[in-house]
Amino acid sequence: MKQLVFTVTNDLSYDQRMIRICRSLSAAGYAVTLVGRQRRGSVPLLEQPFRQKRLSCFFAKGKGFYIEYNIRLFFYLIFNKINVICAIDLDTILPCYWVSVMKGIPRVYDAHELFCEMKEVVTRPRIYQFWKRVERFAVPRFKAGYTVNQPIATAFKEMYGVDYGVIRNVPVLQPLTIPEKQEPYILYQGAVNEGRSFETLIPAMQQVAARLVICGDGNFMEQAKALVAAHGLQERVIFKGLILPHELTNYTVNAWIGITLFENKGQSNYYSLANRFFDYIQAGIPQLGVDYPVYREINNQYPIAVLINDLSPDSIAVQLNRLLNDVVLYRELQQNCVTARTIFNWQQEEKKLIAFYSTII
Repeated sequence: MKQLVFTVTNDLSYDQRMIRICRSLSAAGYAVTLVGRQRRGSVPLLEQPFRQKRLSCFFAKGKGFYIEYNIRLFFYLIFNKINVICAIDLDTILPCYWVSVMKGIPRVYDAHELFCEMKEVVTRPRIYQFWKRVERFAVPRFKAGYTVNQPIATAFKEMYGVDYGVIRNVPVLQPLTIPEKQEPYILYQGAVNEGRSFETLIPAMQQVAARLVICGDGNFMEQAKALVAAHGLQERVIFKGLILPHELTNYTVNAWIGITLFENKGQSNYYSLANRFFDYIQAGIPQLGVDYPVYREINNQYPIAVLINDLSPDSIAVQLNRLLNDVVLYRELQQNCVTARTIFNWQQEEKKLIAFYSTII
């Protein structure tokens, strides 16, 4: 049985995209291993039809973590049987490259985003220069790969001459019963990172008569909590932290509005196609999103969201109140979600994933 190994730097328990990918390839007959990190507070891994491996590190963040993790990952990979190795984003690409060369095995790049164009990278010149050097060295050497939308695939083609496929990060289609909602709360789920517009979303909640529930963690968490305190919104903005995928579904389906906002700082945000965008569609909840190219293209086909360019607190508040109070608009968007979820789902995308790996092995 062919051995496929996927490498990430996050805690495996919460990575819904990689869990879906590994499950699908395992069901297709491959022996799959997903390698990630062991955090001090990591919850026990749930049983999966694929192997999971966590690497423990002394350093928890910053340069020390990336150096240590990549060294540990290299030695794990070199001493284990692998037929195909797949790097997820730039932060694991170097050990995957060198191990693939030393073992003489195929290598694949799975680009969730334009890594160097994330706000937390592109706004820090020294960090940007480091990761750009990594990208320029490694990506042209990964001839096989895929990403989450066509604009990102096009960008890689223009920069490095690689032809990457598109495999969207969409949820599994499951039966949906939209519940009677006791409280019309607003939901943000996903990474609480820089560039997600928390600086304006949180102040906007002063003008919105509903709670904002935030499910996730990330590099902007402390600043987000400080903003809540500064605006006296402790009763209006609720932080739930990291929620396991099977529990997060309950929060999503019971929400009234989903949030998919990104600052237009860095091409990664502008050309993004966030996981949560499709999670909200699958749950049948309209959302407030950004009027950027990929979201606009989908929303033009199936109007499931209110899209905005103005990310000021006043603009966000106006549109959230519109979704809370305009029953006709809300029901129309909700019904479009119910239609769109039959189009944008993992059952459709996994066909492309399995076909891709059948050409690699």
